[in-house]
Amino acid sequence: MPKILTSHVGSLPRTQEVVDFIFARENREDYDQAAFDAAMTKAVSETVAKQAAAGIDIVSDGETSKISYATYVKDRYTGFDGDSPRNAPADLKKFPTFLKRLADDGGTPQYARPMCVGEVKSKGQGELEKDIANLKAGMAEHGIERGFMNAASPGVISLFLQNDFYATREEYLSALADAMREEYRTIVDSGLDLQLDCPDLALSRHMLFNDLSDDEFLKIAGSHVEALNHALEGIDPSRVRVHICWGNYEGPHVCDIPMSKMFDTLMSVGANKLLFETSNPRHGHEWAVFRDRKADIPADKILVPGVVDTTTNFVEHPDLVQQRLERFVDIVGHDRVIAGSDCGFGTFAGFGAVDPEIAYAKLAALSAGAAQVK
Repeated sequence: MPKILTSHVGSLPRTQEVVDFIFARENREDYDQAAFDAAMTKAVSETVAKQAAAGIDIVSDGETSKISYATYVKDRYTGFDGDSPRNAPADLKKFPTFLKRLADDGGTPQYARPMCVGEVKSKGQGELEKDIANLKAGMAEHGIERGFMNAASPGVISLFLQNDFYATREEYLSALADAMREEYRTIVDSGLDLQLDCPDLALSRHMLFNDLSDDEFLKIAGSHVEALNHALEGIDPSRVRVHICWGNYEGPHVCDIPMSKMFDTLMSVGANKLLFETSNPRHGHEWAVFRDRKADIPADKILVPGVVDTTTNFVEHPDLVQQRLERFVDIVGHDRVIAGSDCGFGTFAGFGAVDPEIAYAKLAALSAGAAQVK
């Protein structure tokens, strides 16, 4: 029986050189574009090499060149300027002393979140094509056959870059879907798999939509999926991955909407690989949702559970990774499970809870545990 394949959510720790270049661009400081490009190429090669050494089968570029998984779009699309309001997750507001501690300790990343103030249109795929070339070169150099590249979903863009131009949320989502379509197609046409990052399908419940009931929020999430599926029209679902999460931060998470309520929404996305959290203490029990709803999991869906946490510096024991994976193997079969991480290890440039060396130790533990699954 072939081994369980291994992957992760996408972002990985960036070098200080990369972070310095990214923030020079972010802060509109002068920098050498050729030196920037060379630094990204070098860093992506090193990132792919580290993934290969850790035993990862399906690699990414670590989102090396991006300031974050969602707000990078402000650099590649028109229509964004100014600043969006910051909305702390509801669980942190329930524990204000902890929220203050995070702020005082620098636990909240600082980066621009401009508003949508004009028509959203692509500035061209030049920056994306550089990212693709860097990843494919790194894969060729280090003997990796399968890779994926992250892209923001229309819903997560609307979460962090809020609308101050289009008449309605639905109109904004539609415009974003139309704008992002080319990015999605460019990634798939390059031979890489496309990963859509969709924390809006869970995280936004307790960030933007606290005033709604869960049922009302599910309608909002459904509209986000509708926009995403519209953008994916014509793309083979077998080439698409989707990631749902409740926020990649250490916190109480007592306001998270449960997977049991998000299950149908997740299954409705036009992607056949589903990445979700199952390692952190708030969601580790939710493997049982998939067991209990086994009959409702479409036959073409591949489950990519997070079997290592991305918010603590504990390195999971391979036996624990094996146990976590075997729960899902028992549900959908050996050939429909890939080992993944709860979220990314470098969600924001220059900011991460997990030490870079420990991040790769966690990926190595993920691979070791996957190899033990029979």
